[in-house]
Amino acid sequence: MDILEIQSLIPHRYPFLLIDRIVEIEPLKRIVAIKNVTMNEPFFQGHFPGAPVMPGVLIIEAMAQAGAVLLFREVPDRENKLMYFAAIEEARFRKPVTPGDQLRLEIEVIKYRSGYGKLSGKAYVDGVVVCEAVVTSVTADKPKP
Repeated sequence: MDILEIQSLIPHRYPFLLIDRIVEIEPLKRIVAIKNVTMNEPFFQGHFPGAPVMPGVLIIEAMAQAGAVLLFREVPDRENKLMYFAAIEEARFRKPVTPGDQLRLEIEVIKYRSGYGKLSGKAYVDGVVVCEAVVTSVTADKPKP
């Protein structure tokens, strides 16, 4: 799944769309996404000058976005819905992620029922776990304009 297909499923856009490609997907089971980390990312200007490190919360956000692609495909009437973060548990940051790294985000469904998903995620760089967390999401109606 390329970036255009990703954008057709979730509302995130630059600079907050944090996944570039989906390389594997098993509906309601697992998804593998890629995030290419470049020096052009706006957060590197201040995190940290001279020693750029991708913020850990953005790695978890990238995992959540991959999970949203996986689960949102199953939501009826999704053009009128949004998927929100509900919880982050067991977050661990193992190694810094820096410009030039490629994050491989592997997400597995722990539990899913209409409007609710609990997912286990791991982020890898060169086969080494750099971050892991359990994220929970809920689906709700989009606010009326």
